[in-house]
Amino acid sequence: MRAPTIAAGLLFIAQVATSGAAHAQSANATQSYCPNPAHATPQKTPPDLTSALAKAFQIDEAAIRDASYVRCVGPNLMGCAVGANLDCFKADTRRSLPGATAWCRDNPSSTMIPMAATGHDTVYEWSCKGGRAVAGKAVMTVDPQGYIADNWKEIR
Repeated sequence: MRAPTIAAGLLFIAQVATSGAAHAQSANATQSYCPNPAHATPQKTPPDLTSALAKAFQIDEAAIRDASYVRCVGPNLMGCAVGANLDCFKADTRRSLPGATAWCRDNPSSTMIPMAATGHDTVYEWSCKGGRAVAGKAVMTVDPQGYIADNWKEIR
């Protein structure tokens, strides 16, 4: 009768140890990735950081594996998960966009230009005025490194 109790206790201890080891491994991976000047630009998420990114973005690890990036900002590891309108590369701060110009040529009275025409990395609200594309107010904040700030989270 004692054998199952001891086995169950050992299984519990093994599960706790594995869980703690996984957390420690994730923390070590995060710390060892930064700072590294080679990691200042977005890189595909390495397998040992997948769990930490999934936790930070509260999404499935499979989604992180397929569409996420990490970069270092000094000693801090930052992560980005690509989404329908989420871009992980440099923000487009140009006030003249070929796609927006083409949209207004075809839709001169349009009060808004869709992201399909402007790109998902633009920081401005766009409209057509007199058949010309006009960049309106900034609707996204750009971080000091030039990325859309809201798309990136610090990974711990």
